[in-house]
Amino acid sequence: MLASQLGAGFLGGIVAGFLAGYIAKWLKDTIKLPKNFEGLKPVLISPVLSTLAVGLLMIYVIGTPVVAIMDGLTNWLQGLTAANAVLLGVIMGAMMAFDMGGPVNKAAYTVAVGLLGSEIYEPMAAVMAAGMTPPLGLWLATLLAPKKYTLEEREAGKAAGVLGISFITEGAIPFAAADPFRVIPSIMVGSAVAGGLSMLFGAKLLAPHGGIFVLPIPNAVENLLLYALAIAIGTVVTALMVNALKKTKEVTVTTKKNTVNVSGQ
Repeated sequence: MLASQLGAGFLGGIVAGFLAGYIAKWLKDTIKLPKNFEGLKPVLISPVLSTLAVGLLMIYVIGTPVVAIMDGLTNWLQGLTAANAVLLGVIMGAMMAFDMGGPVNKAAYTVAVGLLGSEIYEPMAAVMAAGMTPPLGLWLATLLAPKKYTLEEREAGKAAGVLGISFITEGAIPFAAADPFRVIPSIMVGSAVAGGLSMLFGAKLLAPHGGIFVLPIPNAVENLLLYALAIAIGTVVTALMVNALKKTKEVTVTTKKNTVNVSGQ
């Protein structure tokens, strides 16, 4: 709340959160109380003192430079040319697919969500499109070339499709864990394409989550048809690339007399 009042935006909130955590830990390790009063430290003393310290630091020390950084970031994003906007979408899209819900993914998502407060909606659209593409692309890949996937992977593809339309990038993890050197580059390229096209089309998303379920909400998405096209193209690119890199699965069938290798399942 203080970060918002100061105009420090989401960067101020992140800085304040880290400060509060480290100060609270330092107070816990530093303050020594009689055993009878130890229960007051985590529920009263540490929260009050850490909140007071963070508030004073934000107002008198950290707030002004963070506000300047946030203003500079906002002005830069608002003044992006078409080429730079596409490049930003490509980078954020690739980040969303890189670790599928890990720290890099969450860094891109956090920036996009934070910018909603500054009424900059294009990065949020790019990030959600890029986050939906990996599981959707792998679902499509299992449909286009089922012989390149085991029965378990084809079943996982069905679940990935549901997770993909829900903007749950983690649906791609089973495929990436089984074949990281083919799957991860493929989903990064597909997500980069989706994110770049979303920025190129000028799509805007006013909601921080929701997948396809947010698309029918009035005024939640600007340039809806082009936005859906960006997601579709990213999905197809992912599927085609991963299938081009993968080989047909060979399944070994053992009988009483001999062993036979069969392509696919």
